[in-house]
Amino acid sequence: MRIDAITKPDEWAALAEDWNTLLAASHADAPFLRYEFQRAWWEHKGGGEWPDGQLSILTGRGEDGALLGIAPLFQAADADGHETLMFIGSHEIADFLDMIARPEDHAAFLAAVLDHWQAAGPQPPLVLYNLLDDSPTLTVLKELSSARNLGFDKLTLQPSPYVPVPESFDAYTSSLDGKQAHELRRKLRRAARHPVPIELELVTGGSGLDVALQDFFRLMRLEAEKAAFLNEAMRPQMEAIARAAFEAGWGQLAFLRVGDARAAAYLNFDYGNRIWAYNAAFDPAFEQLSPGWLLIAEMMEWCIRQGREAFDFMRGAEDYKYRFGGMDRFVVKVTITNNE
Repeated sequence: MRIDAITKPDEWAALAEDWNTLLAASHADAPFLRYEFQRAWWEHKGGGEWPDGQLSILTGRGEDGALLGIAPLFQAADADGHETLMFIGSHEIADFLDMIARPEDHAAFLAAVLDHWQAAGPQPPLVLYNLLDDSPTLTVLKELSSARNLGFDKLTLQPSPYVPVPESFDAYTSSLDGKQAHELRRKLRRAARHPVPIELELVTGGSGLDVALQDFFRLMRLEAEKAAFLNEAMRPQMEAIARAAFEAGWGQLAFLRVGDARAAAYLNFDYGNRIWAYNAAFDPAFEQLSPGWLLIAEMMEWCIRQGREAFDFMRGAEDYKYRFGGMDRFVVKVTITNNE
């Protein structure tokens, strides 16, 4: 397998269609690895997190020139000033990252990547964030590293809860802890009696998208922690990611409307028959209505009606994710070093 390096954005752009086609056939098909997301991340360098980053994408091609694998990498100095090779998207903004290859080419591609990396002489270590703990990349990289006398270290970073979507909302509430189910039903009954209608509003594009995005960021700024996160560098980064998702057809803004007011929101990716809950925001003025509870319940009902297979809370161990039925899996960081 021939390994080529892509170091210029215009060379990368030529890969866009083939990139997404290969991703769709891989084990790692997630929105964070789509060309649109990766490119939006790169254009803002993770909200200014890696200003000196240099593209170092590796592609694998067969004898006929067919694209068989992609290692979406870039090089940058870490917090200690040490040069590293990381996944594009590392590591705060993209929840799940991986190598991209069809299952039948996966092991051969990873072997070719490591051989290329070793043959290039002294290289920065591979520091690969946010691999899911069930990714076959972990097993293959460990075996290949051992065979090549490379250092291999795996560190569990954090849980990433998700909820398998049941056949009915009654089945969903019955799956919850008894106290949680009772409280959720109580809040839903109270919302149904509210003098002003409370309902789910979905925005997936169109003429209302600009206002919807501004409303979402306005809600984010009402929470001190998220207002701090949404600084001058991060705001355009988050908007670029959102717009890329909407333009590609898998962006979704889910609002809880209380009359004419947008009281709560989730920015989601509706991708691969699951909802990936990317970020949330709430207006504290509506706190007594428990808008977070109501919005998650509305979104679960929508997922059931639409036949989605999972509602993915993604990274983070926040308590509410488990109260709403989250089941754990974990993301890990792998570090590969040359022992020679």
